Amino acid sequence: MAKKDPYAALRFKEFRFFLFMRFAMVFAWAMQFVIIEWEVYSITKDPLSLGFIGLMEIIPAVAMALFAGHIVDQNEKKSLLVKCLLGFSTVSLGLFLITIPSIQKALSVSNVLLIIYALVFLGGLVRAFIGPTVFSLLSLIVPKKTYPNAATWSSSTWQMGAMFGPALAGVSISFMGVHWSMCLVFGFTVLALLGLSQIERKPILNPKIGEPVFQSLKEGVRFVFKNHTILGALSLDMFAVLFGGAVALLPVFAQDILKVGSQGFGILRAAPAVGSIVTMLASAYFSLNKNAGKKLLIAIFIFGGSIILFGLSEIFWVSVFALFLSGVADGVSVVIRSTILQLHTPDHMRGRVSSVNSIFVGSSNELGAFESGVTAKLMGAVRAVVFGGCMTIGTVLVTAYVSPKFRNLDLEKEIEDLEKES
Repeated sequence: MAKKDPYAALRFKEFRFFLFMRFAMVFAWAMQFVIIEWEVYSITKDPLSLGFIGLMEIIPAVAMALFAGHIVDQNEKKSLLVKCLLGFSTVSLGLFLITIPSIQKALSVSNVLLIIYALVFLGGLVRAFIGPTVFSLLSLIVPKKTYPNAATWSSSTWQMGAMFGPALAGVSISFMGVHWSMCLVFGFTVLALLGLSQIERKPILNPKIGEPVFQSLKEGVRFVFKNHTILGALSLDMFAVLFGGAVALLPVFAQDILKVGSQGFGILRAAPAVGSIVTMLASAYFSLNKNAGKKLLIAIFIFGGSIILFGLSEIFWVSVFALFLSGVADGVSVVIRSTILQLHTPDHMRGRVSSVNSIFVGSSNELGAFESGVTAKLMGAVRAVVFGGCMTIGTVLVTAYVSPKFRNLDLEKEIEDLEKES
């Protein structure tokens, strides 16, 4: 086999602009979510209110996911993503306005919260379309043999945005306040649009243009549930993220347990992303495709253990290390799952398959945030985090026992076959 080229996808100009666009978009989204978390908890001092942030985003994201996948498969991807980014910028502008001190003084706390939740709900609608559109556009920018490398760089860029966004949010909240921090978020949405403008419109590869909606949705769901490799990867990651959602409770730990303020909160929020990006950048040079099933199971087991360590820690830098370790493990999971999706999904179904993925995995972040908020309300933040880590480890053990085929998954041969075809 030819020596692996870690920069294969980066040799395509449009892919580099795609990464710029994705970084700016994810950076803005991650920063915005952290600012909202901080503002809402500062107003309410109630961990359940943090759970409602996730709930307000997950409801529209799940409700519209399959329909969004159908729309993506039926339409040109770049134009659709432009509309998504315009919607995102509208949400950011709304949050910028509602955090103006004079406006907040003129409204009751409950009304401010309702407006914030309404804007988060609108953001959930936008998010339902962003995921499948980005996933589909990526496959049209680089050749198929480069998919695994492109998926690695794309995921790494996502994690860079998820790392630097929260870090800057913590610093900017401390030095600029919530209101002007939201202005920065809006600025990065504009940068994302500028990056996207450098990518040409792409052909629509779906041979069934005009296909009835319900028939199209049924075909997409049937494909995912018949492909046991995709279904196994999505299900495992969904339950891990659902129960291991300690990140949603970071404002509680930062303010009430570790007592490290907004800057410490930013460091805690960024630590998982730092771990993930280290893993992803390393995976561009060292393949994770050999024995991918075993590596995925081990990674999520470590993820659960690191969440337990974080929940039990009362020392700031131990907590940071635990979150960093969770990010390292999550990075392995993201790379392997992204490779599975890119290799096993036909071009004409990428929007619908990505939408199902968003239901399984993407939305589990917000559902996990709600679960964490509820359990923290019932049993306290520390017990809630430890419980979630234990459930994650239990999920891995059950999956390894009941699915030996997934445990023995190996992606190396599939990639070798693609390289031979090219």
